[in-house]
Amino acid sequence: MKYLIYLLSTLVLLSCNKTEGEGGFATIKGTIVTYDLNSAGELTATYPATDEDVYIIYGTEDNTYNDKTTTSYDGSYIFTNLNKGTYTLYVYSQCDTCLSGQNAITKEILITDKKEVFDTGEIIRYD
Repeated sequence: MKYLIYLLSTLVLLSCNKTEGEGGFATIKGTIVTYDLNSAGELTATYPATDEDVYIIYGTEDNTYNDKTTTSYDGSYIFTNLNKGTYTLYVYSQCDTCLSGQNAITKEILITDKKEVFDTGEIIRYD
């Protein structure tokens, strides 16, 4: 009986392979900056992208977002409690040549340490 319990416990522990997503200790953070362009495509202003949605996709199997957050007054955002793995962040940006009028600005991130703090720096979107 003890052998059976030991065997089952070992199998359960070995099957606990953590994948991308929540439940870990890693963090992804950064800032979204808006470049304001005039009708000629010239830069007229640069400012923090306040109250903008930032989306995160866990892993590479799907393109559907798993979570989102909103930028703060200074354009900063943060995703916490992540496991090691591959993540894709994206924000929407104005696109005059796109049928929908916007496109996704993406950034792929690889978390390799369980307590890593990955700073994406500035991600630029256009308005």
